[in-house]
Amino acid sequence: MSLLDDFMVRAILAGLGLVIAAAPLGCFVVWRRMAYFGDATAHAAILGVALALAFNVSIFAGVLVVALIMALAVSSLNGRGFAMDTLLGVMAHSSLAFGLVAVSFVHGVRVDLMAYLFGDILAVGRGDLAIIWVGAALVSGLLYWRWSALLTATLNPDLAMASGISPKREQLILSLALALVVAVAIKVVGTLLIAAMLLIPAAAARPFARTPERMAVIAMVIGGIAIFGGIEGAFAFDTPTGPTIVCVAALLFTLANLVRVLRAHPAR
Repeated sequence: MSLLDDFMVRAILAGLGLVIAAAPLGCFVVWRRMAYFGDATAHAAILGVALALAFNVSIFAGVLVVALIMALAVSSLNGRGFAMDTLLGVMAHSSLAFGLVAVSFVHGVRVDLMAYLFGDILAVGRGDLAIIWVGAALVSGLLYWRWSALLTATLNPDLAMASGISPKREQLILSLALALVVAVAIKVVGTLLIAAMLLIPAAAARPFARTPERMAVIAMVIGGIAIFGGIEGAFAFDTPTGPTIVCVAALLFTLANLVRVLRAHPAR
């Protein structure tokens, strides 16, 4: 019997694959204050699910295409006089609504919306696992290749331009990576929780990191703990696995900030 025949092993491996891709990318989401950007891209994934079912193509391909279109659209509108928080809110919720309506028009296919909204990590198969790890490898490779340029463009766009680095190009690279993570993560935590897994481990790592690279590594560790703790907690308490993973991540974020406060104000 292969180790991958155990659904718990597959679930843990799927979660770790997601964390490897999402944690470093989430650091850029935190540094650039792009939380709503990730939300809008994730919510668009449901529309991708509906289109994939309608045209009988893979869910991964449908979600990837729609998430990429949304990410590129938001990137192109950024800095053109739009109130971005309002625009992102409108795009996030309208794309989710259109996706849910579109799914209702798909006939002859039984659609488990709860699985796409909140994830079904325990149902991950070998094929899903391969897609998740290939996607994680692509995102990790992309971030490793562009790390220095992405960091410079994030921290100081003027210095980036003076160094021959295009902030707009780096923004598009981040958009591509974000779309890939959304497409990979939909099976694990679902569209409503993808943004949380991008944001929370990175935000929890921030108080402990003195360098960007260390923050990315700590975020991966925190994300991995959330995966293990969430799966074990869901199994022990019979709760939904995706939301339980995010709950554990939120508890770790709370603990990290409590430690930060105690460090800043030590007891006398």
